[in-house]
Amino acid sequence: MDFKVLLADDEPAMRLVLRKIVEKTDGFSVVGEAEDGEEAVELAASLLPDVVFLDIEMPKLTGIDAARAIAEQAPNAAMIMATAHAQYMPEAFEVYAADYLIKPFKVERVQQTLSKLRVQFEKRAANAAAGRRKLLLRNHDGMILVDVGDIIYIERQEGVTEIHTTDGVYTTSDGLNRLWEKLDPSLFMRSHRSYIINTAAVKMIYPFGRWTYLVKFKIGEGDALITREKFEELQAVLEN
Repeated sequence: MDFKVLLADDEPAMRLVLRKIVEKTDGFSVVGEAEDGEEAVELAASLLPDVVFLDIEMPKLTGIDAARAIAEQAPNAAMIMATAHAQYMPEAFEVYAADYLIKPFKVERVQQTLSKLRVQFEKRAANAAAGRRKLLLRNHDGMILVDVGDIIYIERQEGVTEIHTTDGVYTTSDGLNRLWEKLDPSLFMRSHRSYIINTAAVKMIYPFGRWTYLVKFKIGEGDALITREKFEELQAVLEN
């Protein structure tokens, strides 16, 4: 299945150019075209595109304002801003634009951006699939099934393993090595000998001693440790 692309530009010729580029790029197809910002917002709400090309200087609603509105309708859509003027770049990245194209742009430049987005989308889909899996935990009361996607981090202290999730903390007699074998390394990281973390749940990282860092998460008050080596590995993961 191709990823859906919405084109928004008040110039028909530019929409045609973009359509041809998208059609020549594997994994993407154009599902709609808009000639002004308001139409772009309306189409995004109904089509829920994966990618939106937005001209910044459009009638009725600018590309920047349209991007803000579209983010509420299709929060996972990647916005690609296009304009002949570079001065809008800071505003474009304020709305978390995936890329900023200066007209006239080369075909290869657009295809490169789309190829990077395809990799991100495929990784996101794989992580979502992994998150729907169940993890079977053993404790003194019996067995517990936990949604893998709900796990924030796992901690091993004094012979007890705690699984911190979005809906509570579960304990198990299973060690980290056993649990690590059941987890997807594209979603989780063995950050420290006593911790496994969900990389998508990381919010902030602070220095903590000479060789370790402290990891704070988007949900909950708990924290985990990560070694300097694993911190550098996590940086590479998050930047790609």
